Amino acid sequence: MSEERREKILQVLAGAATPVSGSGLAKELGVSRQVIVQDVAILRAKGYNIIATPQGYLRPHGENTNQAVLAVKHQPQDTEHELNIMVDHGLKVMDVIVEHPLYGELRGCLMMSSRQDVRRFLEELANEEATLLSSLTNGVHLHTVEYSIQEDLEGARQALQARGLLAIDENDI
Repeated sequence: MSEERREKILQVLAGAATPVSGSGLAKELGVSRQVIVQDVAILRAKGYNIIATPQGYLRPHGENTNQAVLAVKHQPQDTEHELNIMVDHGLKVMDVIVEHPLYGELRGCLMMSSRQDVRRFLEELANEEATLLSSLTNGVHLHTVEYSIQEDLEGARQALQARGLLAIDENDI
């Protein structure tokens, strides 16, 4: 039964264009969300690439995209503007990364590709009274982004730089 359920999870994720919530999977499969969390952990341990995002689980589909890492530095109040610049230029913001002196690299999965995703993230941030990872590094952080067209990436870089958000040399970092 549990192996069949895990196979079904893989099938659902393989056919999904957007992240699938753990609660949604639990309801569909007639189990608790915790069972889904455990099943996903087992599937990952078996080598399946399953990404947990704030919106749910997904499996990369090997789309025709490129990745780049953007180094940025800003205050928390500029977060919305920074993220909107990237999604408005057609980038998908995959994650945020900071370099912590004790723990090394800390990474948070974002998976944002629209202003609606940015709005939801900021609402969740406010509702949870959480702090941004960049607060650990005086605003310095990295974003892995996906893009289809080089001009989209360059446009985002130029807009971030024009706004003073792009970390362009070691003095910024």
